Amino acid sequence: MKYEQWKRVPQDEAALRALSGCRISPLAAQTQAGRGIAKPEQAAAFLRSDEGMLHDPLRMRDMDRAVARVELALERGETIAVYGDYDVDGITSTALLTTFLRARGARVIPYIPDRLAEGYSLNTAAVTKLALQGAKLLITVDCGITNRKEADFARGIGVDVIITDHHECREELPRCCAVVNPHRSDCPYPYKDLAGVGVALKLALALTPEPERHRVLREYADLSTIGTVADVMNLTGENRAIVALGLKLLPQVRRPGLRALMRECSLEDKAITASTIGFTLAPRINAAGRMGCPQVALELLLTGDADRARSLAQSLCDLNRERQGIEQEIFSQCLALLEEHPELARDAIVLAGRDWHQGVVGIVASRLADRFSVPAFMICLDEEGRGKGSCRSWGGLNLFQSLEQAEQLLESFGGHELAAGFTILEEQIPAFRERMQSIARAHAAGRRVASQLTIDAVLDSAQLLSLENVADLQRLEPFGTGNPQPTFALTGATVSVLAPVGKGRHTRLKIIRDGVSFNAILFSYAPEDTGLRIGCKADLAFTVQINRFRDRSSVQLILSDWRPQLSLAQVDRLLYQRWRNGERFSPQEVDMLLPQRQDFVSVWRYLSAHAAADRFQDSPARLARNIARSAGQREAYARTMICLEVFQERGLIGLDGDASVVRIRINQVSGKVDLEQSAILRTLREMLED
Repeated sequence: MKYEQWKRVPQDEAALRALSGCRISPLAAQTQAGRGIAKPEQAAAFLRSDEGMLHDPLRMRDMDRAVARVELALERGETIAVYGDYDVDGITSTALLTTFLRARGARVIPYIPDRLAEGYSLNTAAVTKLALQGAKLLITVDCGITNRKEADFARGIGVDVIITDHHECREELPRCCAVVNPHRSDCPYPYKDLAGVGVALKLALALTPEPERHRVLREYADLSTIGTVADVMNLTGENRAIVALGLKLLPQVRRPGLRALMRECSLEDKAITASTIGFTLAPRINAAGRMGCPQVALELLLTGDADRARSLAQSLCDLNRERQGIEQEIFSQCLALLEEHPELARDAIVLAGRDWHQGVVGIVASRLADRFSVPAFMICLDEEGRGKGSCRSWGGLNLFQSLEQAEQLLESFGGHELAAGFTILEEQIPAFRERMQSIARAHAAGRRVASQLTIDAVLDSAQLLSLENVADLQRLEPFGTGNPQPTFALTGATVSVLAPVGKGRHTRLKIIRDGVSFNAILFSYAPEDTGLRIGCKADLAFTVQINRFRDRSSVQLILSDWRPQLSLAQVDRLLYQRWRNGERFSPQEVDMLLPQRQDFVSVWRYLSAHAAADRFQDSPARLARNIARSAGQREAYARTMICLEVFQERGLIGLDGDASVVRIRINQVSGKVDLEQSAILRTLREMLED
């Protein structure tokens, strides 16, 4: 199991009836009803994704100043540098603005820093290099909002700067020609969730006469969509409109690089979804930046040469395979370390290593956060003891604010609520670990945050997972933050196939329920790690997709979580083990644990009748079963074992043993023993009252 709790979304039956009556499939209706959409007109408003949802780009603070300075550069014939980030959002932003300005006749130098050698965002060496190449105007995309010192440096050597960004702003902004960022506290722009590429698109639209904006939007919707989805932005409002348009246009995209990459990924002539971008296209573009060669991905998006595009697409796929191998090696190292030192996974994970590849630790941080249900901070150390870190959130912890609270320990930092980067000296790491664990602990209000999976609907029948119903879910696309892909659950499904795939890293399953069989896939878990076996029954949580292979379509389940279905006896044993571990219980669970008078009588009579020379030995499971049979009762393992603990506590027996054998010695006691004075019983009754 990956999640401790499954939270089922309450269903509004009236809303479900209203939506089902307007030609919405049961799966789509249950999803929308659970997300607060109660009427057909609300459903229509939610599904809207037309260009009319886009706001005037000139409503963004400083956009007018940015437009004026770019127009002046175009008029003067100045060289313009477009300075981006090395992730997918930054690379697509750089490609978009470079292509747009070149189409306007500008000489443009696109620049993306080397992740390994230069690090994130603006640096003075790069600014100097661009100035020597003749750049008079530097426009940042998807970066720059925290670079006050570098902006001052650029101005000092005669380079004007326009910053376009979407990351969190600090109190003091860089001093430059324009700072375009919807997160500025003084920015009136009504939509705050644009990606970096979304802000770059807005600049391009602001530079375009209004009658031509429709054409420009369609021309750059492909790049805007890939960057927005890859940066895990909220897919509501403007982002929904941009991404919906891009997904519609991508299958016929004219950009040679994207066509070549899609061909390399076997996506030609196939419907493209946000998941296709997130799991197939984006990782390959991102691999270039992670492995220290973002120029490969940038050139792919800029080239007009089909042959060159094909070669670059192959290189990206090779880089992605290399990245996967390095990532798995680091992840395995971290798992071994955390198994040996479990205290390092409490509240927040902060790990550092000298031989780690800086480009992949962000992905490892994400996997660790998911596995251990805590925020994760991964730091790559160089030979001089300087560390570059990437972090991922868990449980709603705001990483940017958390790093602000540790600012005195850091050299620099920046990012979002959910993902961020920072630099730190090695000697500060212990204090930083302590600070992050303290912040995470306070955020959880002194309690460990239980990992939770939201279930949109528990399906009564597997027959609901028909091709038609699953296909109808596509009308809810694009899925992502703010509109997650629906997660469904089936209980009591039988596992008929359980096999390793992906060199043993993943598991392929076939499951049967209600006479219907489905193929399923579970990522990042080998079969031996699942606790499942062929023939067992399990409760499954999953998303669904239509798999097309050789002109045949079938429904495939992508498992989000699983729970082997336990018998009552297994539940009883696990309950007692939790009692031994000192856990607290719900009133319903205490009911299963708390012995009644008849339980004590049955256990004592059995021991008295079967003890030889006042001694008794048996396995706990057989003892509980035999006591139940002798008393004509249902087996109650947990209650039986707690009866023995109470007898021992009150001096009636001596008790030792383990999970495989229990040894009992009946003591000779004079007088009556009051079991009601047992501290064990008092503890259980207090839990019942709580």
